[in-house]
Amino acid sequence: MEEKPTDIIGWDTSLKEPFRTLRLVAPRDTTVLVTGESGTGKELAVRTLHAWSRRSGHPLVPVNCGAIPRDLLESELFGHEKGAFTGAHTARLGRFREAEHGTLFLDEIGELEKDLQAKILRALQEKEIEPVGASRPVKVDVRIVAATNRDLDREVEKGNFRSDLYYRLNVIPVTLPPLRERGDDILLLARTFLHRFCERDERSELRLSDEVCSIFMRYDWPGNVRELENYMERMSALVEGDVLLPEDLPGKVLQGVERIESGGAAEPKSAVAAAGSGEFAMPTLADLEKSGLGLKEFLEKMEMGLVAEAMAEAKGVHQDAARRLGMKRTTLIEKLRRRDLHQQGRR
Repeated sequence: MEEKPTDIIGWDTSLKEPFRTLRLVAPRDTTVLVTGESGTGKELAVRTLHAWSRRSGHPLVPVNCGAIPRDLLESELFGHEKGAFTGAHTARLGRFREAEHGTLFLDEIGELEKDLQAKILRALQEKEIEPVGASRPVKVDVRIVAATNRDLDREVEKGNFRSDLYYRLNVIPVTLPPLRERGDDILLLARTFLHRFCERDERSELRLSDEVCSIFMRYDWPGNVRELENYMERMSALVEGDVLLPEDLPGKVLQGVERIESGGAAEPKSAVAAAGSGEFAMPTLADLEKSGLGLKEFLEKMEMGLVAEAMAEAKGVHQDAARRLGMKRTTLIEKLRRRDLHQQGRR
């Protein structure tokens, strides 16, 4: 099989097994379930699988099952007939038929409601779907690949995910390692991202100091590759010199390294003190006074900082950002609307 180039960066041994599996299964139509923590590159792995497959000349159609409102997801997946419901002024093919002869990528499959899980199961078993409002099923020829950061074994035990669908999806399991387990790939990725952003922004090359390299290798990267890429883009924009130094790094990284090295009980640096059990860093009165803001403005600034970070990590998807913040999507949208930021995101 001739392998097409991919965007995968790294040579750590922890990547060898998952990509060996992808290489072996790519020419077949076997269903694949890609798992791993958020930000580990599951979509990139699926794109690689599709590029190596016999279906590479046909569409790869991604669907984020957690980002599309429940009342629209069925129509989004299976399509609908004209007049099937209020507002259905024209017929729609749906993602299954858009992916005909290609690959349908069901991202965040663990977010699907039970009734839609049953319909996906039927599509897998019968190779047919039923558009909303249609009188007869439609045959489809697609390869289904799914991904999730949830533990579907546990979701099955809890009754949140159908066991029969799980077994149909999990024919070939592929688990991607978290960034913290990828050794020198951390520095390879950091340098690659820095070069890419510096080139894009037409600024001088920014290199990592030895101290920053050491910090990166000790940090646990809870947001994985996505977090690293986000920081490198931020550093390329904010650092004026040619060398990235420890003082240029976000406080979260420095505090994370300190916490790890002290067994999780370290007092965070700067003007925040650990509150309660040490699981949460509480701003102090000194922080408030230093900011020069009133309490209301200070709290609003903190809130919007968290909202902005969640929106960035969720790539502007409201549903995903709201889940990270532990609030309803409508509440998040209202907060963004009040600050004229609503148009920056996607539903």
